[in-house]
Amino acid sequence: MDKKTAYKKVAYYPGCALEGTGHAYNKSTRAVGKKLGLELEEVKNWNCCGAMEVKNIDPKIQTYLSSRVMSIAANEMGHSVVMAPCNGCYHNLKKAEYDLAHDEGSREVTERLSSKAGHTTYEAGQVETIHALDWIKDAIGEEELAARVKNSLNGLKIANYYGCMYTRPRHIFPEKDSGPGSESTSAPHFMDDLLAAAGAENVDFALKTACCGGAHTLSDADTSTKLVANILIAAEEAGAEVIATECPTCHTGLEMHQIRAETNFGIKTNVKVMYFTQLLGIALGLSPRKVGLQENVSDGRAALKARQIG
Repeated sequence: MDKKTAYKKVAYYPGCALEGTGHAYNKSTRAVGKKLGLELEEVKNWNCCGAMEVKNIDPKIQTYLSSRVMSIAANEMGHSVVMAPCNGCYHNLKKAEYDLAHDEGSREVTERLSSKAGHTTYEAGQVETIHALDWIKDAIGEEELAARVKNSLNGLKIANYYGCMYTRPRHIFPEKDSGPGSESTSAPHFMDDLLAAAGAENVDFALKTACCGGAHTLSDADTSTKLVANILIAAEEAGAEVIATECPTCHTGLEMHQIRAETNFGIKTNVKVMYFTQLLGIALGLSPRKVGLQENVSDGRAALKARQIG
């Protein structure tokens, strides 16, 4: 089965952030999927992927937690593809897949905990984990997306920010860097491709995979603020009106630390922050409220109105 067919209906793993601070990402992802005729079936009784907290204490427990999500999708729901729009969840499921295929200790812990929890142990290779970018890129593609655009993004200048966990470490993403048509870990372009098809103008943005400091926000807020300020300044200097995001942690960090950079360090930037799914939804004819723009701290509605978008 080719990707276009396989990705038409997938198991959807929203993860914890999309039920909290990333609610607008969840809302816009579901709305765009429905508009494009793609079906999402939420993973039943899903759990946290282990995020950063569990992984830093015991990575094998994190492998188990992620494997349980994939086991439910494969063994209880009959899916062969799991779509995770959060970079952290996507990264952790991919890491668990790699660990179960290459580390006997991870397999032993996963088997033991799965038995105690009373569910089938996940076996490496049962499902393919993809990101929301893969989902739309391969199930729809730029040509079909462009044909469905009702409200062109009309040359809106966008800096596409992928964050660090979408591409690192390279060895857990074997499908990337695999030749023509694949994503790139050194210069990712799927978000650029989709937004260009919707009418945006992508700017040359050097920090598209730089870390936003999300993991340090609670322990060292000043470091996170300075990392975010670098990203915001680089985007503005590149001419961007909007930074497009595809990760709830990155998105929240950019918005919150944009405010903190001004109040604590006197660094003011005006670039707006929006999820790529919000921008695609607007281009497809969905209302700003339908894609949750009113939930963003960084209110980009004026930037859209200035270009007569929506």
